[in-house]
Amino acid sequence: MESRPPDAFLNELASIFPAGRLLTKTAELMAYESDALTAYRVRPFAVVIPERQDEVVNTVRICAKFKVPFVARGSGTGLSGGSLPAADGIVITMNRLNRILKVDAEERTAVVEAGVINQDVSKAAAPYGLYYAPDPSSQPICTIGGNIASNSGGAHCLKYGTTSNHVLSIKAVLPDGELVQLGSDSLEGNGPDLIGLFVGSEGQLGIALEVTLRLMNRPEAFITVLASYNSLRSAGDTVARVVAAGLLPGALEIMDRLAIQAAEASVHAGYPPDAAAVLIVELEGDRHQVDAEFDILRQVIDTSQAQEIRVAQDDGERIKIWKGRKSAFSAVGRLSPDYLVQDGVVPRGRLGEALEEIGQLSLKYGLRVANVFHAGDGNLHPLILFNGRSPGELELAEKLAGEILMMCIRHGGSITGEHGIGVEKRQYLPAMFTKRDIEVMQRLRKAFDPQEIANRGKVFLSA
Repeated sequence: MESRPPDAFLNELASIFPAGRLLTKTAELMAYESDALTAYRVRPFAVVIPERQDEVVNTVRICAKFKVPFVARGSGTGLSGGSLPAADGIVITMNRLNRILKVDAEERTAVVEAGVINQDVSKAAAPYGLYYAPDPSSQPICTIGGNIASNSGGAHCLKYGTTSNHVLSIKAVLPDGELVQLGSDSLEGNGPDLIGLFVGSEGQLGIALEVTLRLMNRPEAFITVLASYNSLRSAGDTVARVVAAGLLPGALEIMDRLAIQAAEASVHAGYPPDAAAVLIVELEGDRHQVDAEFDILRQVIDTSQAQEIRVAQDDGERIKIWKGRKSAFSAVGRLSPDYLVQDGVVPRGRLGEALEEIGQLSLKYGLRVANVFHAGDGNLHPLILFNGRSPGELELAEKLAGEILMMCIRHGGSITGEHGIGVEKRQYLPAMFTKRDIEVMQRLRKAFDPQEIANRGKVFLSA
């Protein structure tokens, strides 16, 4: 049973935060009950809104002193319940730690606070011909701290990798309140890969405060191709052929008929309305390289049973194609009052087979599934449509989601690519890892957090 923290705990928080930044009233707390996985809701004991790094550090130290669980929260765009509060704990919101402290054009780095919006990093780097590569669909609102927690990727992760590939150093506060510096400003670090350990740890090893990010030179040229297909499997099989041809596109994305319909209704991206699936392929680099790769890509797609092939003629058409893809998640809300988003991974060579299985599962459960995913690395994002007001439909959707995850494991994949385990996928962890594997993970977590107060209740079934 949850126990209310003592009055002394609240008094110490009040010594740091004025009334407007220490929230305890029911109406104030409701906005923090869930992340974007709204099927799970827990009301926290309190919410604090720090504006300086030292306020975060002192808050964590107070939590450690009173053994009160805490969770750091960015913009709340997570899809696995990763920032779900504990009923006897507090939420530490990081949005006001949003300063871009430095952009070093010569070293191609940016130093930012954890509450900085992903897209704002690229905006700050743009005058120097640089940008930040990880681009999750929520990049206009998600924060760097949240990206670090779940090791976010995005449409261009096939070529450039996920968040862990673009973080050089992290200033963080550990669950006992110790302030540490992980990594260095150099691409070549010494000793254990603590950045690789911290990124993707879902807030269980501490809170990132300040981050040094690696920036990329903006490519000289882009070629963006949209190909439509009369079956989802044909689009999936084309992905394997593209990679087998020796190409490494900046992005390889697929959307199915439901996702296309939603995107068209929302942003009018101009996708073929009758297509069963569209494949988006983007080549980028220097002009000579991109032109040579396009010749190969065109040959592959010409022999792939594509119904229609479009090549963006200018930046306006390219942006329009990507606007449809980036808006797909939110646009699906037009088709259904509720939906669950899954995040399993399968090997590229099994994409077509996996997509057919998802279609069969959709028929079995009588629930529509919209597919939008990072095809290049096999990261599936099936959106399971249901009506939460209809008795039993949420439970049915969760069963369907579970079958999709188990299918990913059978095909040699993973239960998550970038959304994390959170609370949603905890019961599937033993299907992917041995008991000993999980024990080692928990021992490592407890080495950082013996009291298990940092994001308690996530990833593992037992706290």
